[in-house]
Amino acid sequence: MTNLVTNVAAAVEAHGDNTAIGFQGSDTSYEEFWGQTGAFATALEERGLGEDDRVALYLPNVPPFLIAFHGTLRAGGVVVPMNPQYKAREIGHLLDDSGAKVVVALADLVPFVDEVRDETDVEHVVSIGGDAEGATPFEEFLEPGDPEITERDDDDDAVQPYTSGTTGQPKGVQLTHGNLASNANAASKLIPDGIRPDDKTLGVLPLFHIYGMTVVMNASLFNGATYYPMASWDAQEAVSLIEDEALTIMHGVPAMYNDVINQPDAETFDMSSLRLCGVGGSGIPVEVLRQFEELYEPKIYEGYGLTETSPITHFNSPIEGRRVGSIGKTVPGVDSKVVTESFDEVPPTEEGPVDEEDVELHEITGEIVVAGPNVMKGYYGLPEANEEAFTEEGGRRWFHTGDIGYRDEDGFFYVVDREKHMIVTGGYNVYPREVEELLFEHPDVADAAVAGIPDERRGETIKAFIVRTPDGDVTEEEIKEYCLTNLAEYKHPREVEFVQELPRTTTGKVQKFKLREQNGGTAGDE
Repeated sequence: MTNLVTNVAAAVEAHGDNTAIGFQGSDTSYEEFWGQTGAFATALEERGLGEDDRVALYLPNVPPFLIAFHGTLRAGGVVVPMNPQYKAREIGHLLDDSGAKVVVALADLVPFVDEVRDETDVEHVVSIGGDAEGATPFEEFLEPGDPEITERDDDDDAVQPYTSGTTGQPKGVQLTHGNLASNANAASKLIPDGIRPDDKTLGVLPLFHIYGMTVVMNASLFNGATYYPMASWDAQEAVSLIEDEALTIMHGVPAMYNDVINQPDAETFDMSSLRLCGVGGSGIPVEVLRQFEELYEPKIYEGYGLTETSPITHFNSPIEGRRVGSIGKTVPGVDSKVVTESFDEVPPTEEGPVDEEDVELHEITGEIVVAGPNVMKGYYGLPEANEEAFTEEGGRRWFHTGDIGYRDEDGFFYVVDREKHMIVTGGYNVYPREVEELLFEHPDVADAAVAGIPDERRGETIKAFIVRTPDGDVTEEEIKEYCLTNLAEYKHPREVEFVQELPRTTTGKVQKFKLREQNGGTAGDE
């Protein structure tokens, strides 16, 4: 295997006339797209940039992201994706730590780059969507050319995303050409017939995030399919795009599916063109899945992964069947197991999902660890963090996910919760996800999250944060009684707060550290 971008070159050769990108009514063919990546690679080379030089992409999901991403790889460089919601303080660390020499940014974001530029190695700033002082417009930056693909080894860095941490600085994740190619190819084969040239993929998951980058963008482009980027999430716009273009593949986070079913006209949506609805980023509440599948023809297939694993490690494949409540089986080429703190393997249960009221969870759960060609090279410049992240055992290099779960004898894995989210109240361990699943079943609850907050007597106590449905009028006492009726007494929320919305990341994860901080707790590490 060589440079990751050779997979796109192969798609260009086989499907040059196919539409690679469909964006706001404008189509770009594979041949045209390849020419654009060549112009970006030439622009880098003429400015003396190439192998191992970092290029930061400070963009939402727009076509120039795809052009700069694959153009950088074509020139042998390394992509540093940055969240376009970040401000100067946040990108300053990413640019300084990575040593990026080029930043491609929305014109409106260039001032944030300027604020920190003197503290970094940035030599060139390229603007998208307008002129910006100190930046070269994207079209002017490009240079005509059709350069050869720079040879890279499997173990050479290709992309360096940064993990979002709430304590300390975000860590750069070294993902290699081999990591990303193996994972995109694995993701391509998880549905019947694989991803096909006639597939049309909704590109709403952020491209700066590994899920949107690998499972959505790269898996589509490697197979000659059409990728439809959306710069921001809007449920009505997404459904209109699915209907108008007869899209066939949608990947999203649970909050997106929840938004769809909570639209006032949800029953009128036509989702019948979709042959795959994938979900990841965090566990989807079973009730959200059930309601979606009652309304529409497609089924939702849950998967699991992390930035450090490129990302996908498990998936409920339509080929092998699914088990609702599970993250699925380990994808081909990847190994995983559940281990104790001393790294002894935890035996599987007979069949899952288990009734958590009928088992002692601590007897069947442990930390999920993974090994395979998709697992990162390491955290950039952080040897101590790498030592903590991996365990060498049985000739394998196992990555610690930090997620607590179990597996059954049929090979399905189940995530109980993040290890860091577990609430210890009065000596009992409570996993918030179990309480959240119950809350989602209440007809007046549109969204919910559960977190532990300080309590003098119990150490921690459970608090529920709830977004009511538009017509919902459930009270705090009714929520408490509902939970008491359906859960062990120590698991019910002793405090309930109704909110307009939950704080979420751009990838849809609830920022529980913000909920804890607002209630006198410590941030912890998400």
